Amino acid sequence: MNRESQNISNNSQNNKIIIRGAREHNLKNIDIEIPRNKLVVITGLSGSGKSSLAFDTIYAEGQRRYVESLSAYARQFLGLMEKPDVDYIEGLSPAISIEQKTSSRNPRSTVGTITEIYDYLRLLYARIGQQHCH
Repeated sequence: MNRESQNISNNSQNNKIIIRGAREHNLKNIDIEIPRNKLVVITGLSGSGKSSLAFDTIYAEGQRRYVESLSAYARQFLGLMEKPDVDYIEGLSPAISIEQKTSSRNPRSTVGTITEIYDYLRLLYARIGQQHCH
């Protein structure tokens, strides 16, 4: 394989999350490739493993890897996180999850307000944004 085709192969690998041998709860040794930077929906019958894939496999491993990257001092406050029952996962980024059953009954709640990231985003955009006057 020449250098150019290796780069193409590597770039295509970076554009997806690859999961091999997922066996968490209802999952039966599944292999899946999920595109990155796309809206992906996991659907299926009740008990088919949607939550097992989304929360117990993908989110759990993303969170575990993120916590692993923190200093030993920071990790001591977070406790040990178990590795999901999976053979291989590649392409994960740090993750947050929001369950459908939120405690907020406010109809104006958003992902930003529920996760408390809204204030940080406002600060970020205020710092890096450019004013446009009309």
